[in-house]
Amino acid sequence: MTMSLPKTPSFRLDGRRALVAGASSGIGLGCAVALARAGAHVTLAARRIEALQALADALRAEGCEADAMAMDVADVEATAASVASAGPFDILLNSAGLARHSPALETREADYDIVTDLNVKGAYFLAQAVAKGLFAAGKPGSLITISSQMAHVGGIDRGVYCATKHAVEGFTKAMAIEWGKAGIRINTICPTFVLTDLTRPTFENPERRAWIEDKIKLGRAGEVEDLMGVAVFLASDAAAMITGSAILVDGGWTAE
Repeated sequence: MTMSLPKTPSFRLDGRRALVAGASSGIGLGCAVALARAGAHVTLAARRIEALQALADALRAEGCEADAMAMDVADVEATAASVASAGPFDILLNSAGLARHSPALETREADYDIVTDLNVKGAYFLAQAVAKGLFAAGKPGSLITISSQMAHVGGIDRGVYCATKHAVEGFTKAMAIEWGKAGIRINTICPTFVLTDLTRPTFENPERRAWIEDKIKLGRAGEVEDLMGVAVFLASDAAAMITGSAILVDGGWTAE
């Protein structure tokens, strides 16, 4: 008698459309490349359209499907209109975010507002906009926000940043509860410190770098490539039973 073996789910994304916000550099760029190479048609979105066009050209040269769209995630109304006109998207990967670090006693209201407008408000309504398109089309989907290990711990000079990332985890869980019956999954990826333009000032501070290297149990900072496989996994059918979750890619930072 032949044994019946379980079928391994596919990590391929052929025939699916992915919107990647914050795709012009860093983690967003890396995840866009990963999704495109896995077969998705990727719409690259950010404020810097020239950088997006260059990335789209490079992906198409590899035989991938990609186009570019100018988007400022903090502009909620314009973003919703863009998503409505260009969608529906089967996959959202939102890597748009910023940080303004300072001791909590020195936080300025203007810095608080600009960080929360993008990291929380913008992220919330971008997820809503993509989900609205999926609901209208009667389609399932996978929505992914790049959060942070700082959504699960505190950090020096990171009161505002930690607050925004903890908020992202909260709305992700609430949306997962509301949208699950429609087959729409929503999760976060929570990286440790990754070497990008955004984190360069931190790594250039010897005291901060020593703190980072001491806390990461694997003994090195993260790289963009460390996030690419996780993005494909969460977007694919291999993660069909995962929603409302946070995937920590932190080198053991939060293991303590």
